[in-house]
Amino acid sequence: MPHITAFARNQWYVAAFTYEVGRELVGRTVLGEPLVLYRAEMDGAAVVLSDRCVHRRFPLSASRLDGDRIVCGYHGFTYDTTGACVGVPGQTRIPRSARVTSYPVVEQDLFVWVWIGDPAIADPASVPRAAHMDSPDWTTVSGMEPVEADYGLLVDNLLDLSHETYLHGGYIGTPEVAETPITTEVDKEAGVVRVSRRMADAACPPFYARSTGIEGRITRWQDIEYHAPCLYLLHSRIAPAGVLPEADGSDPAAFHTEITYAITPSAEGRVYDFWAVSRDFARSDDGVSAFMRDLNHTVVMQDVEALDLLQRTLASEPAGYREVSVGIDAGGLAARRILARLVEEGDKPGEGVR
Repeated sequence: MPHITAFARNQWYVAAFTYEVGRELVGRTVLGEPLVLYRAEMDGAAVVLSDRCVHRRFPLSASRLDGDRIVCGYHGFTYDTTGACVGVPGQTRIPRSARVTSYPVVEQDLFVWVWIGDPAIADPASVPRAAHMDSPDWTTVSGMEPVEADYGLLVDNLLDLSHETYLHGGYIGTPEVAETPITTEVDKEAGVVRVSRRMADAACPPFYARSTGIEGRITRWQDIEYHAPCLYLLHSRIAPAGVLPEADGSDPAAFHTEITYAITPSAEGRVYDFWAVSRDFARSDDGVSAFMRDLNHTVVMQDVEALDLLQRTLASEPAGYREVSVGIDAGGLAARRILARLVEEGDKPGEGVR
């Protein structure tokens, strides 16, 4: 069996984009926990409950809303926004144990974050930020794809962008991405890994050539921040070759994109890949939005297919197989160590990782 990355439960994870949650019931599975999401009519807040009726385990996501209450589609058990059962057909007495779990929720930066672990230590202030996603100064396109692979494989994939040259050639990859050395910084206490690759003279890939109109060689910066366990930010700068920021830090000749991924483990060997591309140029151009959405979706699906294949391949490997790691793996290896530490610390009685 392939290595399975353990889940750190006392952490915030993205369960949906805010625009996905409305008056239709949505089912998701996070850390192996089936969830149902909807938006309350009374105050517009997102509600996240366990997706299993206490009676016969029927999925509540396959049921219906009556106001702000979920009515089970099998036998009619009814639950309020706190998870309490408030109605049982045919009787007035409601069993004391008739309650489904209600999970802490934070809506921030177009994401619905959920806390699966101990609710007593769920600190909304500890949710990492991706403020560009909901800023009027940026335009964002986004989507989500489920991946049939261990979520640690997706973390590896995103922290080693040299694969762009080979897997995404003709879209976002050029030879310079694989040829340029990286720098890696690790903030163990904060659980943040930073990986940077700065190319002074690179080919302009189609993703940027068609969206920015730049022709010829470019200066290309890729600065990654991975906030374990869930949020990945890629700060990307594109400018004509030789053009650098001004002495005062302004950057009028450059085009900036923020590539955001929320890496949410669904179950063992399954992960949700929430992706978004935000830009500070051509913000009102619907054609640019459509192009960036479609091309980035193509790139994401290339990753999905590669990781699905890798997961199946690892499942057939003999016991005791060994990987060979090199310099470009520094960020991914650091992330693995942080994820292992979060699990270890979070499993200690009475403690949680913040």
